[in-house]
Amino acid sequence: MTSGTTSTPTPTPTPTPVTVLGLGPMGRALATAFAAAGHPTTVWNRTPGKGAGLDATVAATAAEASAASPLVVVCVINHEAVRSVLDPEALRGRTLVNLTGGSPRHARETARWAEEHGVGYLDGVIMTPVGGPDAVVLYSGSAEVHGAHEATLAALGGTPTHVGEDPGRAAAFNMSLLDFFWTSMFGVVHAFRLASAEGVAPGELGGYARAMSGLLPGMIDAVAAHVSAGHFPGDESSLDSAASLLDDVLATVRANGLDDAMLAAGRAAVRRAVDAGHGAEGFTRLAAP
Repeated sequence: MTSGTTSTPTPTPTPTPVTVLGLGPMGRALATAFAAAGHPTTVWNRTPGKGAGLDATVAATAAEASAASPLVVVCVINHEAVRSVLDPEALRGRTLVNLTGGSPRHARETARWAEEHGVGYLDGVIMTPVGGPDAVVLYSGSAEVHGAHEATLAALGGTPTHVGEDPGRAAAFNMSLLDFFWTSMFGVVHAFRLASAEGVAPGELGGYARAMSGLLPGMIDAVAAHVSAGHFPGDESSLDSAASLLDDVLATVRANGLDDAMLAAGRAAVRRAVDAGHGAEGFTRLAAP
């Protein structure tokens, strides 16, 4: 006779009515995910017709949509648009989750507005596409509010991650990562322009550029470790050596008449660190507060 174990099924979250304000591509993805998870979904968009094809009730106004659900998710183009569609009376006593993105300052301003009007508030950032098990969405604001709605927000995929009580903290993660992404992207396109100016074809440069990009993961780990420890070893590459290399790159950029603003700003940061006595330390010293 064989004995076995009976697994306990994962409880299904109680369906919670959800409203989504804004039906751009991301808003439609949010509404689709909530509806697919069994949450009765109401949607609204400033331009009529955007709710077609969704398993959702289309409201005529933002106020009507907000009044329909205890959890209201807004995802529009920017902070100004957020404030233009919010109706404080329709939202009173409800929870507003702002997934629009924006600066930490904007998040804190909207959190203060919500508190003044008796509205629970979470600010969030969508890091990867929603709807799948690998989705990453960060939230900040009241831990109590987050806990109350975590099961519903799990419909967006992955684990709803709370990163702190400060409403601007999720946006701080987002802005920091976007700073990294866009600075890197500008570096990519600038490198191809410099190569072309020197007669190097894009196809010739691409493979070597990909190989060099492989250094970035290790650099990210090194910056985090060195800043945390307050120690910036320069035994492999120092700020003094970086200064010399940057001078050569800048001279080449300028000789070809290309924009040197980003590299010049970096060279100035290196100069300040060297002048402050850190020339023998590593490049990670520039990340120190």
